[in-house]
Amino acid sequence: MKTNFLFVLLFLLTNAISFGQNCEEIVRNCEKLFLNEKGKQVFISDGQVYTAFLDRQEAEFSLTFYGGTTYRIAVSAGDKDDYVLFTLRDELGNVLFSNKNHKNARYWDFKIPQTIRVKIETELDTERKVTGCAVMLIGFKQ
Repeated sequence: MKTNFLFVLLFLLTNAISFGQNCEEIVRNCEKLFLNEKGKQVFISDGQVYTAFLDRQEAEFSLTFYGGTTYRIAVSAGDKDDYVLFTLRDELGNVLFSNKNHKNARYWDFKIPQTIRVKIETELDTERKVTGCAVMLIGFKQ
């Protein structure tokens, strides 16, 4: 009985460690989307890493975007660029942008004319990836 418990505990710890390492790598890949082609930082992170382990469900994040600022939403879920779907909605639920309509684009740049509260829904494109870590970063232009 004790051996089975230790085996299960070891299995869970190994998976947790590999999940953490995988997500960290995805965060680093996503951070590269804030650089230009010469490697210069163009967007500054808001300091948050929006991470979710998705398995055929979506994650939702509530944010405030401030007027007069140019933002970039960047997403990643692995070595392919088109795994993550994201939809930006206003407080009334109206869709302001969805990368589904843009071949699952890995980022979107936009300027906000006035401060607005939004919800961003992220999910995996189940035709490409069914489960895994999804990362979203929000940056503002320097």
